[in-house]
Amino acid sequence: MSDPSLPADYPVLLRQIVQRIRHVRTRALLAVNHELVLLYWQIGNDLCARRRHDSAWGAGVTTQLAADLTRDFPDMTGWSPRNL
Repeated sequence: MSDPSLPADYPVLLRQIVQRIRHVRTRALLAVNHELVLLYWQIGNDLCARRRHDSAWGAGVTTQLAADLTRDFPDMTGWSPRNL
């Protein structure tokens, strides 16, 4: 794509910008992944801590929590009782 009305170094600028965009997108995805892993760990830790101190926090709570989270966050997957 060579347009004579553009400066000769336009392709260089375009490559640099595309590279920056890809780099930032990758960093953003990694940051989101990090935060989600931390969230999942905290949820699991909360459930385990409650189960250790109170036997009422068993499978029934996990099943209900899975249903409630699936309802509240329909765009997210992985809220099965087994995953929780």
